[in-house]
Formats: sequence, structure tokens, C-alpha cells
Amino acid sequence: MSQEITLLAVTALAAALFILGTPVILCIGLWVVVASLFADALPLSNVGQSAVLGLKIFALLAMPLFILTGDLFRAAGIARRLTDFANAAFRFLPGQLAVATTVACGCFAAISGSNAATAATMGRIMIPEMTRRGYLPAFAAATAAAGGTIGIIIPPSLVFIIYGILLGVSPGDLFIAGIIPGALMVAAMAATASVICWRNGWDRGGAFSVREATATLWAARLGFVGIVLALGGIYAGWFSPTEIAGAVVLYGLVAGLLLTRQLKWRALPSVLLESAVVNGLIAPIVAFSIILQETFAAVGLPAFIGTLLEPLASSWSAAILLAMLVTIIAGCILESVPCVIILAPILAPIALKAGVDPIHFGIVFCVGIAIGFITPPYGLNLYVTSGVTGLPYMQIALRSLPYLAALLLVWVPVAFVPWLSLALLGR
Repeated sequence: MSQEITLLAVTALAAALFILGTPVILCIGLWVVVASLFADALPLSNVGQSAVLGLKIFALLAMPLFILTGDLFRAAGIARRLTDFANAAFRFLPGQLAVATTVACGCFAAISGSNAATAATMGRIMIPEMTRRGYLPAFAAATAAAGGTIGIIIPPSLVFIIYGILLGVSPGDLFIAGIIPGALMVAAMAATASVICWRNGWDRGGAFSVREATATLWAARLGFVGIVLALGGIYAGWFSPTEIAGAVVLYGLVAGLLLTRQLKWRALPSVLLESAVVNGLIAPIVAFSIILQETFAAVGLPAFIGTLLEPLASSWSAAILLAMLVTIIAGCILESVPCVIILAPILAPIALKAGVDPIHFGIVFCVGIAIGFITPPYGLNLYVTSGVTGLPYMQIALRSLPYLAALLLVWVPVAFVPWLSLALLGR
């Protein structure tokens, strides 16, 4: 049997198994192992070696630290205070808790830099509260999953770091360029949440109180100090993006133990365990995605894609449309880091030849990856909130479709109006 037929057969088998309910990591693992054994892609020993070495990438060290940041801020009561402020600020809207969840995700993203940490932390805080308020549990989980997509767009961002290093683009410029698109994503998800809640009669909202908003804003000050520390530390050059993750963990620990005093020493082991559970969910998927990327490279798929796509990018608009199409398809089946590693070196040069600004293209590409976090069959954030709530993956995925549509609508102007990405850079 030829290599091509073998790969097509195992791809069809992996897809069938996923449809039947097999976890995505097992489907990816099956594909990699069969490709290694029967398609002469890579030695089978490469599976274990690449999994270990892939997770040792220095930039990925920020992932467990950012997730731990989320759990520390939650245990310290800081994340709750951010959500209380968001809830007070948007009390007048239908679906105030859902709206507050998306806005709080935007605030927390400026501390965590991670989609998974944002979805997990906000999910643990807001999903039970929304369920008690009468929201459908799957919708509550979908809201947290969708809000978590902003984790890699509002700086600091792990994906921007990897993209910048790989493509020779300044991560700092990408951070600044992501602010307006990130704000638009938050606004679109908040509006979607409010409309859905209004139509379903969930949480009709109430009167806005200036006193309550002011009081909760002051109570949330430690959260905003964390945001200033994360963004200011990077922009001022005090920390590398990975170092900032450690600095924010230390800040969360000190703030929880000494300032809010809601974090107790005896509770630290349980906080670390909760963080480890989420990391244990994400790390194997990241590891196998890296192996999948190496296998794709071994069979020549990136080179084939580049040769196939380059003639299609005949103009600026065509290059953007092509990148959007490829990115959204890849986001359905791959984790963000392998997406960057596989596709960015293929698509970015094609876009550059067509006259697309490299910073603008980086934002377009990464927003597409962020949308992939709630796009089945992969949808990492859907798995995170499923793990947090115990709800079936597909129930959450179905309820996330309106948010997916809203993010796609935002992606279009972000892609075709470069000013949205470049304005804060003075371009």
C-alpha cells in the first residue's frame, strides 16, 4: 500500500473514531502511530522523544505558570472581584452575568496570556453562578469557553510570543496591535450573550448603580494592578514574556496571602492540584499536536501546501482570504502552537509578497487561531470547560455556535481594515 493511500485511510479512520466519541488526543495519537509504522513518516521512537522535547520549549513554560496564575487569583478572591466589577458595570443589560463573564475574560486575559487559563478560571467562578441564576449549564460553559479565546489576543499572549520569534516579528508590536481587535472580540461576544439571554428570558438585568460600580471598581484594584504589572513589565522591558508569567504568579501569591488574605497556606496544595489537573488536560494535547506537526513535515505536507497555495494569492485581498480559509480549517484540528509552527512560515511569506503588512497579518492569523479554540472537532477551550463542568463536549460546542458566528463577523473587518491592527502603532 502506498504512503498516500495509507495516510488517507488512517485519516478517515481517525475522523470516524472522533465522530463516534473517541477523545481527540487518541485520534491524533492513532494517526501519528500509523503514519510512523506504515507510511515511513518518522521512526516510532520519535513519538515519545518529540512529546518530551516539545513540552520543554522555553516559551511553553508560560502555559502552566499562567494557568497557576488563574488559580491563585481565583483562590485569592481577585478574579471574583474583577467579575463583580464587570457584573456591576453591566447590570443594566439582559444577561448581565454572561456579559460580565466575557468582559471579565478580557480583563483576566491581560494578566494570564493564556486562553486555557482564562477559560478555566472564569469557568470555575462564573459557570456555577450563571447556573444558579437560571442559565442553561451548557450555555454558561460555552460563554466561558468563548470568552477564553481572548486570552491569546489581548496582551500578553503566548501565541504572539511564539509567532514573533518564529517569523522575526516584534512580539511587543504584536501585543500593541492586538488591543483593538481584542476589544472588538469582547464587545461582539458580550452583545451576543446579551441577545441570547434576552431571547431566552435569562437574567433580565436591573438598574445601573454608580455607587455599586465605584465600590466594586475599588475592590478590584488588585486585579488591575496585576494587569498593569503584566503589560507594563513587558512594555518597559523589565521582563521577558515568559518571565512575566512567573512575576504574576508571585504577585498573585503575595496578594492572596498578605493583602486579601483569602489564600491560606494550607490551601496551596489544593490550588496547585487544580492547576495541575488543567495542565494535565492540555499538555498531552499540545505534545501530540507537536508530534503531528513533525509528521506532517516528514511527509512533505507543508511544502505541498505552500506550492499549492502560492498561485492563489494573486492580490492583497486574495492573500488575506486564503490565509483566513486555511487558518480556520487548521484551527478545527490543531492546537494553536502547532498551527503557528506549521502554517505561519508558509502563509506569512505568501502574504508579504502580496503586500500585506507583517504585523497586520500576524494579528489576522492569530485571531483565526483564537477562533479555533471553540471550533469543533478540536476546540481546546470546549475541552477545558467540559473538564471544569463535567458536561459533554458536544453540548457545549453546540451552544458556542452563536459566539463562533460573532467572532467570525469580527474577524472580517480585522482582516480587511489594517488600521484596526496598526493604529496604535502609528502606521
